Amino acid sequence: MNGTNQLSRYAELTLVLTKKEIKVRYKSYLLGYVWSIANPLAFAFVFYVVFQVVMKIQIENYVLFLICGLFPWQWFSNSVNASPATFLGNASLIKKIKFPRSSVVLATVLQDAAHFALSLPVVVVFLLAYGSSPSLTWIWGIPILMFVQLLLTFGSALFLATVNLFFRDMERLVAVIMVFVFYFTPVLYSDKMIPDKYDSLLILHPVAPLIISWRSLLLEGVVNVRYVEISFVHATAIFFVGYLVYRKLSWRFAEVL
Repeated sequence: MNGTNQLSRYAELTLVLTKKEIKVRYKSYLLGYVWSIANPLAFAFVFYVVFQVVMKIQIENYVLFLICGLFPWQWFSNSVNASPATFLGNASLIKKIKFPRSSVVLATVLQDAAHFALSLPVVVVFLLAYGSSPSLTWIWGIPILMFVQLLLTFGSALFLATVNLFFRDMERLVAVIMVFVFYFTPVLYSDKMIPDKYDSLLILHPVAPLIISWRSLLLEGVVNVRYVEISFVHATAIFFVGYLVYRKLSWRFAEVL
């Protein structure tokens, strides 16, 4: 019963922190939402001009193709890039109150997850504009992929937020690494364009199978079981590593903040 009560309190605290994060992000209501989706749409426009208009990349409905990759990428990227500063930004709260510190990181990730969910209507609009429509597979496919991405993103963010307290250059290092991760992830290009000899490297990439899964679901209404399973293995492994590092070092948070 005690464990159930602790889990309930953790869930309540996380919900309160998530609501706070969402209110801050969308404090200007409609304009807050518009500006939050403007960034990936602007990138989609730039990438369309560069890769299809100038470089003539042969991908059908390229703008829609980009959006279906950029929106889930934005969730992962925003959470990971913000994670090194998460504990530092809540230093006063951590020093004064005893509570599960991981809830602060989880709230940030859930806030980005909510933003991603609110971006899905934009995908629907573009699908309709290109003469397509959402698939019924979305009803169960989206929750599965959101859970896998939540696991992956929370594990990554928790690891980075913890390590950054002891290695303060992590924030700058993450920014550099995320540039490499982005261009090595099939967001701007199709996984079918990657030579077969590099297919094993694609499978080892923690984010690539997830983006491929999202694009298959949103564009084709297909749940790519192979890539979903690979994504789940990556997500589970990264979550456990992140959680173990957090548990190992969390007792020192107050003294290093």
